[in-house]
Amino acid sequence: MLKGKIMSTYPQRVRDNILPLSVGSTLPEAFEEWTFTEHTEDHEQPIETCQLCEQESLRYHFEIRNSLTGNTLWVGSHCILKFGLSVFENGRRLSASDAKKKLARLTQQMHQQSCIKSLETLAKAENDERLIGALDYYRKNHYLTPKYAFIVLWRLQCHKIDHSPSFFKVNLKRDKYQQDLSAMKLSHVHTIWPALSSTQRSMAIRFGHTPPSDERI
Repeated sequence: MLKGKIMSTYPQRVRDNILPLSVGSTLPEAFEEWTFTEHTEDHEQPIETCQLCEQESLRYHFEIRNSLTGNTLWVGSHCILKFGLSVFENGRRLSASDAKKKLARLTQQMHQQSCIKSLETLAKAENDERLIGALDYYRKNHYLTPKYAFIVLWRLQCHKIDHSPSFFKVNLKRDKYQQDLSAMKLSHVHTIWPALSSTQRSMAIRFGHTPPSDERI
């Protein structure tokens, strides 16, 4: 019953939030007036609310502006895609699929900036050449090797530095990196497990590693 009530108020919340800031009197008319401004914000924790649909627990905000009134809202990327708000690139309005790709790319860039911030904090906390090397490597490549991933995630945990393990991507395309993963201690593999993709986790299992206990079915 509660779910039905929540669902029934969702369109009304959207109307109440966007129509007073728009010229159009209907939602389709209003949506045509709004465009993604290219401005994004990472709040570092899922603490914000979408100013359009009022979804809570958002970490990332994307700014939209009304081309006729100049009003702005900070929203989640889901609303931009759901309501077909304009997303441009090089002066061209993107298709729905291309808009989705662009927003995903911008989100990934925010992930990378979050990782760099955590790595910079870690490098300052320890005078360790391996960590300085990992930071330089990540800045250049936007991913870590398995060995770098272990030392980074291990030391971030030890120092209780705020970070999201899944944001750190691990490269296993080179044979050497696959060999490094295969030869890793199981405890080390479990440390980097959150950073591995599903395909990479399957590879680790083929190498004889077992998933962490909370990942097993």
